[in-house]
Amino acid sequence: MKDKRQITVPQMQPGQSGRVIQILGGHSLVNRLNSLGIIPGKRITKVSAMFMRGPVTLQVGRAQVAIGFGMAGRIMVEVD
Repeated sequence: MKDKRQITVPQMQPGQSGRVIQILGGHSLVNRLNSLGIIPGKRITKVSAMFMRGPVTLQVGRAQVAIGFGMAGRIMVEVD
C-alpha cells in the first residue's frame, strides 16, 4: 500500500518533488521554516544544491527559497 518513500531534502535529486511530512527540529527552526512557507503538507520541489554541503534551493509554491544544508537535512519529505 505504501509506495512512497520518506527522505530528507538533501537526499532529493534536483527537479524531484514531494510533500513535507515532518520538520525535525526545535520551535525556532519550525517557525523559521514556516515563515518561508515550508510547513507539513506543503508540496516542494528541489531546484538545486551546491557541491559539498552548500545551500539548497527549493521551489515552494510560486517562490524559490534557499536554505542551509543543515536546515534542509531536518525536513522529511515523502517523494513521488
